[in-house]
Amino acid sequence: MADLLTTPLNALHRELGAKMVPFAGYDMPVQYPAGVMKEHLHCRARAGLFDVSHMGQVIVRAPGGYAQAAREMEALVPVDLSGLGVMRQRYGFFTNDQGGILDDLMLANRGDHMFVVVNAACKGADIAHMRARLPGCEVEEITDRALVALQGPAAEAVLEALVPGVAAMRFMDVGIFGSDFGELWISRSGYTGEDGYEISVSETQAVAFARALLASDDVEPIGLGARDSLRLEAGLCLYGHDIDETTTPVEASLIWGIQKVRRAGGARAGGFPGADKIFAEMQGGAARARVGLRPEGRAPMREGTSLFEAAEGGAPVGQVTSGAYGPTIEAPMSMGYLPKPLATEGTVIYGEVRGKRLPVKVAKLPFTPANFKR
Repeated sequence: MADLLTTPLNALHRELGAKMVPFAGYDMPVQYPAGVMKEHLHCRARAGLFDVSHMGQVIVRAPGGYAQAAREMEALVPVDLSGLGVMRQRYGFFTNDQGGILDDLMLANRGDHMFVVVNAACKGADIAHMRARLPGCEVEEITDRALVALQGPAAEAVLEALVPGVAAMRFMDVGIFGSDFGELWISRSGYTGEDGYEISVSETQAVAFARALLASDDVEPIGLGARDSLRLEAGLCLYGHDIDETTTPVEASLIWGIQKVRRAGGARAGGFPGADKIFAEMQGGAARARVGLRPEGRAPMREGTSLFEAAEGGAPVGQVTSGAYGPTIEAPMSMGYLPKPLATEGTVIYGEVRGKRLPVKVAKLPFTPANFKR
């Protein structure tokens, strides 16, 4: 435990009674005294505050401004960054030469530079990757700011009371706002399926800002446990579980993240690692697909559960990559990969749990509709 990194909010988590666990090299709150179920439902009904300071915040600058940074970054991601509006952001992913996903990330056009948020477990590798592959750019890791997410239907009103102007933001807008807590870097985004914001705040102001948000009756602190069940209900991938270096965007059902201009036949088609493999799968289909799964009964089928086509005999045809109980849908839910012929909504397959094969039905994703402010 002594080797774990801490976020600027570590002492506050402990004051609030959090149960702390190691996660991506950090000492992080998995739940608070209310428990995962109540935290999850509170976020869906009102608003939840998440510490995501373990994630990487990176600024990419180039002599030619954002336009140059975007051109160079397009050699690493299959995303239309040159066409991204000022103070807008997009979801994207680094790919490898085999078309696999090295990490998924957020990329924002902040006028004269690019702001990038990467996953905690991949932070070191991602920054090294950018420094090695963006020769004309300066890649600066931001290490003196915390990052929090305020998510849920009450998030807009709560944040607007502290930072006037944020209510006018649309989903995937970004902005830089002055406040009583110093300069705040805000995006209208998140990873719960709810409306909300991600806010970068100076580490010296992070605790005061978090306390100000928590002072609202609508806001409760939310740990990693509910963060996982919220994103799973929303059908969102967790890197290292549902997607990794062996998964292509086509298999993962993430081709919506590849804009038309970057696809085969587009004005700036390809030019990113693994483009030929990804384009071939987009045209001819991938051999397997990420699917939603609804087990029968009340028990979740967890990550690693083997999936079979029949109730008896045969080799595994797939595997569960994420599984939990869904408090909003009041049922267990999982995601996993199946061969394309079995990846059809309503297909019944079998998951092996403690030596017994139990039926599970292929289901449509997301399990809970998104409530983003478009």
